[in-house]
Parts: sequence; structure tokens; C-alpha cells
Amino acid sequence: MGKFKVVITDWEYDDLCYEEQVFEGHSEIELVGAQCRTEEEVISACKDADGIINQYAPLSKRVIESLEKCQVITRYGVGVNTIDLKAVTKKGICVANVPDYCMDEVSDHALALILSWTRKIVLASNQVKNGNWDFKVTKPIQRFRGQTLGLVGFGKIPQALAEKVIPLGFNVIAADPYFPAEEAKKKGVTLVSLETLAEQSDVISVHAPLTPSTKGMIGKEHFARMKKAPLIVNTARGPVIDEQALIEALQNGKVSGAALDVLEEEPIIHNHPFLSMENVIVTPHVAWYSEEAEKEMRLKAAMGVVDVLIHGEYPKYLVNKEVKMHSRLEEGVSLERYGQLVK
Repeated sequence: MGKFKVVITDWEYDDLCYEEQVFEGHSEIELVGAQCRTEEEVISACKDADGIINQYAPLSKRVIESLEKCQVITRYGVGVNTIDLKAVTKKGICVANVPDYCMDEVSDHALALILSWTRKIVLASNQVKNGNWDFKVTKPIQRFRGQTLGLVGFGKIPQALAEKVIPLGFNVIAADPYFPAEEAKKKGVTLVSLETLAEQSDVISVHAPLTPSTKGMIGKEHFARMKKAPLIVNTARGPVIDEQALIEALQNGKVSGAALDVLEEEPIIHNHPFLSMENVIVTPHVAWYSEEAEKEMRLKAAMGVVDVLIHGEYPKYLVNKEVKMHSRLEEGVSLERYGQLVK
């Protein structure tokens, strides 16, 4: 049997030591690193690849159709919006992500943004550094207890956030049409419609994945419903919020502030309106990051390739389950393999 070619389309790490660690015991795999930015570069690097690990490089329909023998694509992180899932599934290629590597990190970051903005930490610090020692510049500040936090989406990360804020006294509601209301109630959270969430929330934290149906989901209609001029927090994907509508809502007072780790376009442009707004906190898409989370994500992304190419199994974190209609792999990934990697 010849070697399997595995291409990493792009990465922003200092090296590929964790990926190499996974593959070092498998001489059948040849690892190729590329730093692709365009469709043409991905096609050139991946046309004859058996497996692909992807970060941000576009895996469009055109790219997918050029792949001659690819069996698996894994993605660093949770979202798979860089990949044309319809095209890849039709071609019988498994797609895997790493949905559980940064639940603490993202929920911690969302909490940090909520607390920092609500207590006006950044504003107060900047005022002191500019020579203004006066607590009145932070007015008004409201206590946490009794405020309502609305979660857009109620997957694992917002569930973790709910667990962290309820002891602080927040009332938590969530909008998620796919989550059972009784299960949410057991976690101390009330499920509501997205419209009700907009009307009742003092703080809104966005955790919805980016899909065609969620793009621009938080827009003018929902900002118009907001009665409490809430804080908007986004640690999910920038395009879930209509950014121009958010800017207008900040300017007209329908929204009191924003704390954003993700934007419609990244990195932020130098003259973006957010950069001149005192009621906006922006962080550079860092919510996912800790040393431990980065290591776990990279190890698991590489292991998804091993699941398919070496063991002939569906990857543990298979995203496009419909691919089973087009491919024939074994069920039942060995959890022991993952446990040995991530300790």
C-alpha cells in the first residue's frame, strides 16, 4: 500500500508538533504543510490528497470537485463554515470538527466580557490612565443579581456559561428551537423565542453556529424589539449579527454596548466604527484559546484523519452524518485512542 498524503491547508501556530505527534507512529502517512489563502492554492496543494486538515482556507464546491481521492477533511475548531458541506457529502468525504475542546475557554471569555463591560472595567481603567480618577464616569452600573441573560443557542458552551452566571444571580433564558424545554428547565434555564429573548434580556450572549439560516439572524428586527437596551456579547461567529444594524442600534441607544470576540470581517479594519466607541469592547477572536485548548484541538483534528485513513472508521466527531449514504466505513471509534492523546 502506498502512502496517504495528508495536507494541512493553513495554520497559525509556531509549528506542527502536535500533528506530527499523532502521525509519527503511522509511516503510511505523509504530512504536507501548506499555507493556502485562495481556492487556486488549495486545489494545487490538495488535488491528490487523501486527507485534509483545514483552518481558514476556502474549501468551496470548486475545490471539493477538484479532489481526486480525498476521504476525510477535519477542521481546527468547532465551526465548519469554510467547507461546502453539501458538495463534500455528495462526494462521500467525511468532515470532522473538534466540538468539545474549548467549552470552558469560550464560556469563560463570554463571562469575562459580560463582567468587564457590566462593571465598566475597560472604561474605568482607560479613564484612570488618562488622569481621571472619578467613579462617576462609569455611571450607570447595575448589580448582576436580578438581571436577565439571554443565550442565543443552548449548546454545550452556553450551557457552561449558564452554570457560571446563575450563582452570580442572573436569571437565564435561552432561544434554541432544537433543545428540549424540560432539559433546559433542569439546568435552571427557561427556553423562549428569539423575539421574547430580545424583549426580556439585559444581556444577550450569542452562541449560534454560522449557517445560511443564522447569517444576519440578529438584525434590525430584533434590535427594534429590545426594550432594555441590552449588552450584546458575541463569541460565536461575527456574521450571525448584522454588523451595520448593530452599529445603528449602538448609535440610537437600542443597545447599550457590545462585547465582541468575532466580527463580520477579521481582522478589524483600522477605521471601523467599533474602534471609536467607548461602549464597545473588541477582542481578536481569542475566546477559544488556552494552551491546553490549542493542544487538544490540534491533536483531535489530526486523530480524525487517522480514524478514517488508518483505522477505516468514521471519525469520532463526524459532522456530515449523511455521508454514510455515500461511504462505507466502520462504526465505533475507539475512545481509548483519544484518551491517550489528551491528558
